[in-house]
Amino acid sequence: MLTYEELLLIAETAVNLGIEKIRITGGEPLVRANIINFLSRLSAISSMQHLALTTNGLLLSEMAADLFRAGVQRLNISLDSLNAQTFSSITRGGDLRKVLIGLDAAEQAGFPPPKINCVIMRGVNDSEILDFAEMSMTRGNSIRFIEYMPAVKEDNWQRYCISGEEILDRIAARYPLTPVDRGMYCGPSRDYCLPGARGSIGIITAVSGHFCSECNRIRVTSTGQAKGCLFADSKTDLTPWLRPPDRKGLANVLKGIVSTKPERHDISQDGYSHSNFTMSQVGG
Repeated sequence: MLTYEELLLIAETAVNLGIEKIRITGGEPLVRANIINFLSRLSAISSMQHLALTTNGLLLSEMAADLFRAGVQRLNISLDSLNAQTFSSITRGGDLRKVLIGLDAAEQAGFPPPKINCVIMRGVNDSEILDFAEMSMTRGNSIRFIEYMPAVKEDNWQRYCISGEEILDRIAARYPLTPVDRGMYCGPSRDYCLPGARGSIGIITAVSGHFCSECNRIRVTSTGQAKGCLFADSKTDLTPWLRPPDRKGLANVLKGIVSTKPERHDISQDGYSHSNFTMSQVGG
């Protein structure tokens, strides 16, 4: 794994090239030792505009205040069910109560209501679509409904897929939807507001409606593998420019990754061709 010094070198180099937003994700970033100190150093990088963190929320109740003081500006919570039993099944034993307590702790610490990342799977949690949408009204969260994306080859994976348009149709059958501006750092989500809601809902349609032409992200794994696309098999090992440090060489290789980003990934309802991987390995 890369050291924090090496990760900081990548971050500083990227910011010097014009990157304005950095997101720390995982796996679960809050289980890594000394993460708060690292985030403090990261937030102090000159010219960086936005530091965000994605977490499963299980440790948030005890760490939210420290995260806020460290300079994290926004939290995303990966949360695929509001039913304790379904949540435990999806997460292989997770405690939903801890996550909900963590959401409250985040706001008490000073964060805006965390964004919720919810992967909708037919027959698993699609009965909760309205429950999640209503969180944008009752709690003020911004809910991001994400289409199921296969990372590991599985027969008949399409059975889980629900398109973003179907998700919107189910919500629109109950509530009128008003399109809202995504904002500068909101990524690929198409966002809408329910009547009287402090938060919003959005759909991320990586399968049914590719947004690759608008993607401006690169990913760096904990072992220093950089990817211009989540689902691309190609990756670049950054460690030769980290050991020993070579800022100029690292800058050139990062520019090369951006300039060769693929036009689109190949996932569709018909299938895909990328090699198996787990989302936790590449920041999913």
